[in-house]
Amino acid sequence: MKKILAILLLSISIYACKGDAVSVSPTSGTGGSTARFTIANGYLYIVDNQSLKTYNIQNTSNPIFVKKSSLNTVVESIFPFNEHLLVGTQNGMYIFNISSPENPQFVSVYSHIVSCDPVVAEGNYAYVTLRNGTNCNRGQNVLDVIDIKDLKTPKLLNSYPMQSPHGLGIGGNLLFVTEGDYGMKVFDRTNPAALKQLSYFQDFAAVDVIPQDNVLIITGKDGLYQYSYNEQKELKLLSKIGVE
Repeated sequence: MKKILAILLLSISIYACKGDAVSVSPTSGTGGSTARFTIANGYLYIVDNQSLKTYNIQNTSNPIFVKKSSLNTVVESIFPFNEHLLVGTQNGMYIFNISSPENPQFVSVYSHIVSCDPVVAEGNYAYVTLRNGTNCNRGQNVLDVIDIKDLKTPKLLNSYPMQSPHGLGIGGNLLFVTEGDYGMKVFDRTNPAALKQLSYFQDFAAVDVIPQDNVLIITGKDGLYQYSYNEQKELKLLSKIGVE
């Protein structure tokens, strides 16, 4: 854990030091739906097997461990949403309030059957993929759309059958859902309760996706890809960093 924390803090410092700033004061971060750490308001939140850990990193040269919150379930991912954290687990999406950043407070949980559970959110809606697999083989392969207007009572709006959903990301009115070895699907989420599939790219494997400024950062089994995308639902490969 110490090695992982050191690497994360180095990345934070490099990012925060861009420009002419003398001091480093990280405030927020952008990650994929399968990320296991996130940054918000100068605090680093990390999920391990069954807990949420909070670190004060306002001084990146001296990170301070603050708190460990046990969840008593297998944790899959973490996603920042306004003053909240959405924590994906194998039996549901947990919502924590971090308006007091050193003391995450449990708000509610959206429960489901045992499944792997990445999550992203924007506006009044959260999008969750449920997938069966090695550690969650009693699950199902679906995309859930959840109404989170009232974070205390999240409600399922609709479910869409998938093949092997892994990660997902939001870019404007588009929702990108990776399907592992089966590629990636693109949905129009103008009406979140009635998603419309626009495209299905099957010529590459995709594990997670981060849309930003009309560029998709896609992680696959053999590397990290950057694709540009446009309103015509076209993808263009920009670069690839291979891994062995």
